[in-house]
Amino acid sequence: MKYYVGIDLGGTNIVAGVVDEDYNIIAKASTKTNCPRPEKEIADDMAKTALQAVKNAGLTIDEIEWIGVGTPGIANSATGIIEYSNNLGFCNTPMVKYIQETISKPVFIENDANAAAYGEYVAGAAKGAKNAVCITLGTGVGGGIIIDGKIYSGSNFAGAEIGHTVIEVDGAQCSCGRKGCFEAYSSATGLIRMSKEAMAAFPDSIMNQMAEEKGKVTARTSFDAMRAGDKAAKDVVDKYIKYLAAGITNTINIFQPDVLCIGGGVCNEGDPLLLPVKALVKDEVYTRNSEKNTEIVIAKLGNDAGIIGAAFLGRANS
Repeated sequence: MKYYVGIDLGGTNIVAGVVDEDYNIIAKASTKTNCPRPEKEIADDMAKTALQAVKNAGLTIDEIEWIGVGTPGIANSATGIIEYSNNLGFCNTPMVKYIQETISKPVFIENDANAAAYGEYVAGAAKGAKNAVCITLGTGVGGGIIIDGKIYSGSNFAGAEIGHTVIEVDGAQCSCGRKGCFEAYSSATGLIRMSKEAMAAFPDSIMNQMAEEKGKVTARTSFDAMRAGDKAAKDVVDKYIKYLAAGITNTINIFQPDVLCIGGGVCNEGDPLLLPVKALVKDEVYTRNSEKNTEIVIAKLGNDAGIIGAAFLGRANS
């Protein structure tokens, strides 16, 4: 049995997992990222967390084939440098070099959304597909594209930024600086913003009561209020679904993947989200009359996708 380590580097947590050749995570370890702080300190903690995961698995580092890292931002897989990550405050960070100062093993890096997409491709909802696209609906909208079994990163390792394609000209401000991005409308953050706008416009909406009881507005607020019969909430959900379907349709029209999987906490809504999205995409996609169309599915691996995908970056880069 061969073993690999995958590290999911986030703005809040560093999580490392030991993964066997059958894609099973057999042990994990984690620590806080504690940003902002010197990049070398974060890299050292990543190496320590990886070693702890190996120890938790009852293995030694000599039994590990390689280490893969999924990171926010632009990760140059050819040089091992994280060229830019606004979430972590990194700029031209030699991450592979730093980790190899502690662990003498091959180390591979990739954008975290790409790593998660690769995890779904090898072991999750997109397993068995030739070409796949994975879209993650979280604080932002992340994208990962797999073509013929390889991660597509673009000429400058910043490809697959599906969230920063415009679906509403002169629309809501996006964190990237543009207006009307897919991310501004279809992320959990976008859904929360639209919920708050509706709550302000309709003070009697059940959403206001739910938010007061929980102390905050979440991505579930509008869905929960809709189920309770609230019209304003239903309008928010309907609008959210239309924007999500538009972004997915655009993505399918460009790539025509075998499978498109969507993940993130909002996907826990299940059929009330997925079924109307599928119906809209079916009516709007360019290949609506084709015998073969992209299958839209919910991601299966959750937070483990990034770890599993990172663990197999050595294969993705071979």
